[in-house]
Amino acid sequence: MRTGVFGGTFNPIHNGHIKLARAYFSELNLDRMLVIPTRVPPHKVSNELADGEDRLRMCQLAFAGHPEFEVSDIELRRAETSYTVDTLEALHARWPEDELFLLTGSDMFLTLTEWRRWERLFELAVMCVGEREPNLFGQLQAYGRYLESLGARCRVIDIDPVLVSSTAVRERIHLGLPVDRLVPPAVAAYIAERRLYHRDG
Repeated sequence: MRTGVFGGTFNPIHNGHIKLARAYFSELNLDRMLVIPTRVPPHKVSNELADGEDRLRMCQLAFAGHPEFEVSDIELRRAETSYTVDTLEALHARWPEDELFLLTGSDMFLTLTEWRRWERLFELAVMCVGEREPNLFGQLQAYGRYLESLGARCRVIDIDPVLVSSTAVRERIHLGLPVDRLVPPAVAAYIAERRLYHRDG
Protein backbone atom coordinates (compact mmCIF):
# COMPACT_ATOMS: atom_id res chain seq x y z
CA MET A 1 0.00 0.00 0.00
CA ARG A 2 0.95 3.63 -0.47
CA THR A 3 0.89 5.12 3.03
CA GLY A 4 1.22 8.82 3.83
CA VAL A 5 2.78 9.89 7.12
CA PHE A 6 1.44 13.27 8.24
CA GLY A 7 2.94 14.27 11.58
CA GLY A 8 2.67 17.50 13.46
CA THR A 9 1.92 19.19 16.73
CA PHE A 10 -1.72 19.78 15.69
CA ASN A 11 -2.10 22.32 18.47
CA PRO A 12 -4.93 22.42 17.50
CA ILE A 13 -5.64 20.68 14.20
CA HIS A 14 -7.40 23.12 11.85
CA ASN A 15 -9.05 23.24 8.44
CA GLY A 16 -5.72 24.02 6.79
CA HIS A 17 -4.26 20.74 8.04
CA ILE A 18 -7.29 18.88 6.74
CA LYS A 19 -7.07 20.58 3.35
CA LEU A 20 -3.39 19.67 3.12
CA ALA A 21 -4.01 16.05 4.08
CA ARG A 22 -6.70 15.69 1.42
CA ALA A 23 -4.55 17.36 -1.23
CA TYR A 24 -1.60 15.09 -0.47
CA PHE A 25 -3.86 12.04 -0.42
CA SER A 26 -5.15 12.86 -3.90
CA GLU A 27 -1.92 14.10 -5.50
CA LEU A 28 0.17 11.16 -4.25
CA ASN A 29 -2.54 8.58 -5.00
CA LEU A 30 -2.32 7.23 -1.46
CA ASP A 31 -4.20 4.25 -0.08
CA ARG A 32 -4.18 5.55 3.48
CA MET A 33 -2.92 8.48 5.48
CA LEU A 34 -1.56 8.23 9.02
CA VAL A 35 -2.16 11.40 11.04
CA ILE A 36 0.37 11.41 13.89
CA PRO A 37 0.36 14.01 16.68
CA THR A 38 3.85 14.44 18.12
CA ARG A 39 4.53 14.10 21.83
CA VAL A 40 7.59 16.29 22.36
CA PRO A 41 8.40 17.90 18.98
CA PRO A 42 12.17 18.48 18.69
CA HIS A 43 11.75 21.50 16.37
CA LYS A 44 9.22 23.46 18.42
CA VAL A 45 9.02 24.90 21.89
CA SER A 46 5.63 26.06 23.10
CA ASN A 47 4.22 26.80 26.52
CA GLU A 48 0.76 26.45 25.00
CA LEU A 49 1.06 22.83 23.92
CA ALA A 50 -2.17 21.04 24.78
CA ASP A 51 -2.01 17.61 26.37
CA GLY A 52 -1.27 14.82 23.92
CA GLU A 53 -4.57 13.07 24.60
CA ASP A 54 -6.47 16.27 23.79
CA ARG A 55 -4.57 16.76 20.54
CA LEU A 56 -5.11 13.11 19.62
CA ARG A 57 -8.84 13.41 20.29
CA MET A 58 -9.13 16.58 18.21
CA CYS A 59 -7.46 14.80 15.29
CA GLN A 60 -9.86 11.88 15.67
CA LEU A 61 -12.81 14.27 15.62
CA ALA A 62 -11.44 16.11 12.59
CA PHE A 63 -11.18 12.94 10.49
CA ALA A 64 -14.19 11.06 11.84
CA GLY A 65 -16.08 9.34 9.04
CA HIS A 66 -13.03 9.17 6.77
CA PRO A 67 -11.50 5.69 7.27
CA GLU A 68 -8.70 6.39 4.80
CA PHE A 69 -7.30 8.83 7.40
CA GLU A 70 -6.04 6.91 10.43
CA VAL A 71 -5.08 8.87 13.54
CA SER A 72 -2.16 7.17 15.30
CA ASP A 73 -0.83 7.56 18.85
CA ILE A 74 2.52 5.95 17.95
CA GLU A 75 4.51 9.03 19.03
CA LEU A 76 2.37 9.89 22.04
CA ARG A 77 3.14 6.46 23.49
CA ARG A 78 6.86 7.29 23.59
CA ALA A 79 8.38 8.69 26.77
CA GLU A 80 11.22 10.39 24.91
CA THR A 81 11.42 13.09 22.25
CA SER A 82 9.65 12.29 18.98
CA TYR A 83 12.07 11.76 16.12
CA THR A 84 10.63 11.11 12.68
CA VAL A 85 13.21 8.46 11.84
CA ASP A 86 12.11 6.37 14.83
CA THR A 87 8.49 6.60 13.71
CA LEU A 88 9.34 5.58 10.16
CA GLU A 89 11.43 2.66 11.42
CA ALA A 90 8.45 1.44 13.46
CA LEU A 91 6.02 1.84 10.56
CA HIS A 92 8.39 0.05 8.18
CA ALA A 93 8.68 -2.84 10.64
CA ARG A 94 4.89 -3.02 10.91
CA TRP A 95 4.18 -2.75 7.18
CA PRO A 96 7.40 -3.80 5.40
CA GLU A 97 5.69 -3.98 1.99
CA ASP A 98 4.25 -0.45 2.16
CA GLU A 99 5.75 2.50 0.33
CA LEU A 100 5.92 5.33 2.87
CA PHE A 101 5.49 8.99 1.95
CA LEU A 102 6.66 11.51 4.56
CA LEU A 103 4.67 14.73 4.30
CA THR A 104 6.48 17.88 5.41
CA GLY A 105 5.88 21.59 5.49
CA SER A 106 8.14 23.77 3.38
CA ASP A 107 10.17 25.01 6.37
CA MET A 108 10.82 21.44 7.51
CA PHE A 109 11.59 20.20 3.98
CA LEU A 110 14.29 22.84 3.58
CA THR A 111 16.07 21.59 6.72
CA LEU A 112 15.85 17.83 6.15
CA THR A 113 19.62 17.32 6.16
CA GLU A 114 19.67 18.69 9.74
CA TRP A 115 17.26 15.99 10.96
CA ARG A 116 18.33 13.05 13.09
CA ARG A 117 19.72 10.21 10.87
CA TRP A 118 18.57 11.93 7.71
CA GLU A 119 20.27 9.37 5.46
CA ARG A 120 18.05 6.68 6.95
CA LEU A 121 15.01 8.91 6.46
CA PHE A 122 15.74 8.92 2.73
CA GLU A 123 15.91 5.12 2.68
CA LEU A 124 12.62 4.67 4.50
CA ALA A 125 10.28 7.10 2.75
CA VAL A 126 9.64 9.44 -0.17
CA MET A 127 10.15 13.04 0.99
CA CYS A 128 7.09 15.09 0.06
CA VAL A 129 6.35 18.79 0.34
CA GLY A 130 3.57 21.12 -0.76
CA GLU A 131 3.88 24.84 -1.33
CA ARG A 132 2.11 26.18 1.77
CA GLU A 133 3.31 29.74 1.34
CA PRO A 134 3.23 31.75 -1.91
CA ASN A 135 6.20 31.88 -4.29
CA LEU A 136 8.17 28.95 -2.86
CA PHE A 137 7.57 26.33 -5.55
CA GLY A 138 10.79 26.97 -7.48
CA GLN A 139 12.91 26.94 -4.31
CA LEU A 140 11.31 23.69 -3.16
CA GLN A 141 11.90 22.06 -6.54
CA ALA A 142 15.56 23.12 -6.51
CA TYR A 143 16.09 21.81 -2.99
CA GLY A 144 14.32 18.59 -3.93
CA ARG A 145 16.86 18.08 -6.74
CA TYR A 146 19.66 18.68 -4.21
CA LEU A 147 18.19 16.08 -1.84
CA GLU A 148 17.90 13.61 -4.72
CA SER A 149 21.62 14.07 -5.36
CA LEU A 150 22.08 12.83 -1.77
CA GLY A 151 19.96 9.76 -2.39
CA ALA A 152 16.48 10.97 -1.51
CA ARG A 153 13.29 10.38 -3.44
CA CYS A 154 11.27 13.59 -3.51
CA ARG A 155 7.83 14.80 -4.57
CA VAL A 156 7.12 18.53 -4.67
CA ILE A 157 3.37 19.05 -4.88
CA ASP A 158 1.83 22.21 -6.31
CA ILE A 159 -1.09 22.90 -3.98
CA ASP A 160 -2.92 26.02 -2.94
CA PRO A 161 -1.18 27.80 -0.05
CA VAL A 162 -2.79 27.35 3.35
CA LEU A 163 -3.42 30.61 5.19
CA VAL A 164 -4.68 29.14 8.49
CA SER A 165 -2.30 28.48 11.38
CA SER A 166 -2.65 26.92 14.81
CA THR A 167 -1.18 30.11 16.27
CA ALA A 168 -3.99 32.16 14.71
CA VAL A 169 -6.59 29.75 16.11
CA ARG A 170 -5.14 30.02 19.61
CA GLU A 171 -4.97 33.82 19.37
CA ARG A 172 -8.66 34.03 18.48
CA ILE A 173 -9.46 31.84 21.47
CA HIS A 174 -7.38 34.12 23.71
CA LEU A 175 -9.44 37.06 22.46
CA GLY A 176 -12.73 35.27 23.01
CA LEU A 177 -13.48 35.14 19.28
CA PRO A 178 -15.17 32.20 17.52
CA VAL A 179 -13.01 29.69 15.62
CA ASP A 180 -15.84 27.83 13.85
CA ARG A 181 -14.54 28.78 10.40
CA LEU A 182 -10.96 27.72 11.19
CA VAL A 183 -11.51 24.28 12.72
CA PRO A 184 -14.15 21.56 12.19
CA PRO A 185 -17.31 22.08 14.31
CA ALA A 186 -16.59 19.02 16.44
CA VAL A 187 -13.10 20.33 17.20
CA ALA A 188 -14.46 23.78 18.09
CA ALA A 189 -16.95 22.16 20.46
CA TYR A 190 -14.21 20.05 22.07
CA ILE A 191 -11.98 23.09 22.59
CA ALA A 192 -14.86 24.96 24.23
CA GLU A 193 -15.85 22.02 26.40
CA ARG A 194 -12.29 21.43 27.62
CA ARG A 195 -11.48 25.16 27.72
CA LEU A 196 -8.30 24.53 25.77
CA TYR A 197 -6.10 27.55 25.01
CA HIS A 198 -8.24 29.83 27.20
CA ARG A 199 -6.48 32.39 29.36
CA ASP A 200 -8.62 32.31 32.45
CA GLY A 201 -8.59 35.19 34.82
